[in-house]
Amino acid sequence: MVAVNMGTLYYVLDHVYGALLHRTRISPPFFSRGWGGTKLELLEKMINQLFPEIEGQNWPPALVQPVWKTVWESKTACLREGVFQTPCDEVLLNALPPESHTARVAFLSPKSCQPQRMACVVHLAGTGDHSFERRLRLGGPLLKENIATMVLESPFYGRRRPLQQHGAKLLCVSDLLLLGRATIEEARSLLHWLDYEAGFGKMGVCGLSMGGVHAAMVGSLHPTPIATFPFLSPHSAVVAFCEGVLKHATAWEALREDLAMQKVALTIEEVRERMRDVLSLTDVTRFPIPKNPNAVIYVAATDDGYIPRHSVLELQKAWPGSEVRWVSGGHVSSFLLHNGEFRRAIVDGLNRLQWKEPHS
Repeated sequence: MVAVNMGTLYYVLDHVYGALLHRTRISPPFFSRGWGGTKLELLEKMINQLFPEIEGQNWPPALVQPVWKTVWESKTACLREGVFQTPCDEVLLNALPPESHTARVAFLSPKSCQPQRMACVVHLAGTGDHSFERRLRLGGPLLKENIATMVLESPFYGRRRPLQQHGAKLLCVSDLLLLGRATIEEARSLLHWLDYEAGFGKMGVCGLSMGGVHAAMVGSLHPTPIATFPFLSPHSAVVAFCEGVLKHATAWEALREDLAMQKVALTIEEVRERMRDVLSLTDVTRFPIPKNPNAVIYVAATDDGYIPRHSVLELQKAWPGSEVRWVSGGHVSSFLLHNGEFRRAIVDGLNRLQWKEPHS
C-alpha cells in the first residue's frame, strides 16, 4: 500500500511540476509560431530518406576537428571545451538558425591511461538542458572507471539558441525535427573523431528524456558496436507531446490557426492527429537494431508522468537483447535521485563491449 501511494505521489509530482513549468505565462508554449511551413515539408522528406542512406552505409560522416581550450586540469583529469562547425550538409545547414551553425562541446577525460584502454560516452541534451554542467556532474564520477565524458550542446539550446526563442520552448514543430537531425549528425561525427582521431577503445552514447531518444537513434545508426543508454526516454516524441505532460505545453490553437491559414480547417483533435503523424518520424522502433543490442540499457521510472511504461517496452521489444532497468519514482524525481543507477548502467553497458583494435 505504501509503494502504491509513493508511486501516485511521484506521478502527481510530475504533473504538478509540469503545470508550474508549462502552464504559466512566463514563456510561450512549444510551437507558438506553428508548424514551420516549407521547412517542415523539407525535414519530413529528409528524415524519410535517412533509411536508404543507412542501408547504403553513409559512413564515415564528416570528420569534425574541434578547436580546444583547457578549462581546468589536475594530476588525474582534464576538462576541455571545443568548438566546431556543424557537419550538417548545405540543405540542413540553411534550415538551421545562424546561431546553431557553430557547435560547442565539453570533454572531461582521465589521465590514468592511454585512450585505447579507456572508454568515452557522448552525452546528449534533454529538454531544457542548455549547459554542460548537469551532464558533467553525471559523468564526473566515472573518471575513476577510466570513462571519459563528452557533452554536446544541442542546436537551439545554450549559446546556439535563436534570439527569438525563449528558454527551451521551440518556436515551430520543424525546429524539433531540425534539432534532432542536426544532433544525430553532430554526435555521429564526434564518435568518429573519438574513434579515429582520439583512439578510444570503447565508445557509447547516452541522454536523458529527449536526449535519450537522440542517443537511441545515434546508437542505432553507428556501423560498429557502441553502448547506448536511453534514460527516462520514450520510443518517440509522439509520446512526450501527445500523451505525456508536454501536451499541456503545446500551442494547439496556434497550430490549428497555422493550418487554417493554409486553407485546411481542422478541429484541435485533428491537429493532434497531424502532430502524431509528423512526430512518428522520431519513432526509434523504425530505426535499425544496433550492432550489439546487449550493450543497450534503458533506465526507466516506474511512475513517470512524462513517459508511460508502454513506450519503454515498445523499444525494448523492437531491439531484442536490450535491457530495461526500472527505478522507483517519476520523471522529475528519478532525474534528481537516480544518477547512481544511470552511472551503473553506463559501466555495465561498456563492459559488454569488446576492446577495439587500434587503427593502423
